[in-house]
Amino acid sequence: MRPSPSRLVLATKNPGKVREILQICSDWPVTWLTDQDAVAQGLGWPEVEETGRTYLENALLKARAAANATGLPALADDSGIEVDALGGKPGIHSARFAGQHASDQENLRLVVERITEVPPEARTARYRCIAACAWPDGRHRWAEGECEGRLILEPRGSGGFGYDPVFVPQGGDRTMSELSPERKNAISHRGRAFGALRALLFD
Repeated sequence: MRPSPSRLVLATKNPGKVREILQICSDWPVTWLTDQDAVAQGLGWPEVEETGRTYLENALLKARAAANATGLPALADDSGIEVDALGGKPGIHSARFAGQHASDQENLRLVVERITEVPPEARTARYRCIAACAWPDGRHRWAEGECEGRLILEPRGSGGFGYDPVFVPQGGDRTMSELSPERKNAISHRGRAFGALRALLFD
């Protein structure tokens, strides 16, 4: 196996994701290069259109674009919420469920509208995440994580982002937005995916 990377590009321009991933990966033995750092060093990468048909394809599109632009291994993820009553939607379209440039609030509102008539016990859902690392030479590694739960109709909490205010993880009674960052990262789809990827890269 080749040496583990000592520098990693965090290939996302989403401030919420940057904050959360750096918290999750705070013990990784690497120096991080974020979008803000890259721009300051003249190493920025282009916006990537998520045209993949799966979470893995989208994660690799983003990671490879950043790796090719910077010459460094790059890390990216793709994630979504899968609502059983909606046939698994929005899934890979979670970030643009209400339209290509929809806000988190607009996406959340549309999901809530779609499940308003669904009985509480049938509002089951899961978050799924694929975390991928890509090298400029074409190599890649990836890992998956998921978090089962249920949806509520009234958003609660001020933490997190996306659909967190209406997602209650299995076995709990608080939404993702009501959990501390440490607790959320310990059980979340993203925390599990990056934890599994860390084992592949450094253990």
